[in-house]
Amino acid sequence: MTATINAITLSALETRKLKRTGYVPAFLGGGVLAGLVPALNMVVRSEMYVTQSGSPFRILMDANWQLMAQLNILLLVCGACILYHTEYAENGIQRAETLPMKASGLFSGKLCILFCSCLLPLCLETLSLLFCCIRYFPKDPELGAILLKGMGFELALLLPTAAAMLFLSSLCRNLWMCLGTGVILVFLSSMLRFGNFAMAVIPFAAPYRMLHQFSSEEAWGLLFTAAAEVVLFYAAEIIYTKLRRCFQ
Repeated sequence: MTATINAITLSALETRKLKRTGYVPAFLGGGVLAGLVPALNMVVRSEMYVTQSGSPFRILMDANWQLMAQLNILLLVCGACILYHTEYAENGIQRAETLPMKASGLFSGKLCILFCSCLLPLCLETLSLLFCCIRYFPKDPELGAILLKGMGFELALLLPTAAAMLFLSSLCRNLWMCLGTGVILVFLSSMLRFGNFAMAVIPFAAPYRMLHQFSSEEAWGLLFTAAAEVVLFYAAEIIYTKLRRCFQ
């Protein structure tokens, strides 16, 4: 119960720090931009897609998700950099370490904020995909369930990327070094082989993958691997924080 209250308090404090950073407008603008991708694509090239057979959701995801996922990951990179820049800019990280709180509290609070922030662009993207399915394809009675399942899968795959980028941000006091490294990782991961399951578990490459690319067993394996990666980065942050305190 105490841990839950502390987590809520930390999240509230983190939210106050972000008021003047442009964090929320960035995620809102990025979500709108990503949501426009399938809508504009269907307006310009609808004939190419409506003649294809198969699930409307799968057709739209195959056509648009790589660009949408890249925008989502770039939002995570920017969001993680902003979250830790608020600490290093005014030496807040040193003051936070003097408070009676666990070393992992700062990281877990920021991870919660970043993960919840992903819901905004994903909701906008889901609404855009739903509109395209209803507008351009025959009605599918199972469309809602398929859409929610697919986007829930994508949300889960964003979590290890968020944890990895937050850990990287905690290592870099310089905002631009962290941002540059994150952008390089985004574009390098986009060039990895998409059909390879081993490549799919890499944090910055996982969000490019789609549910229909995997069997049920592989999809569950990918989700469990994603959860394990979050735990791994969480443990790495705890170790790094303790080492940093020892050498200060």
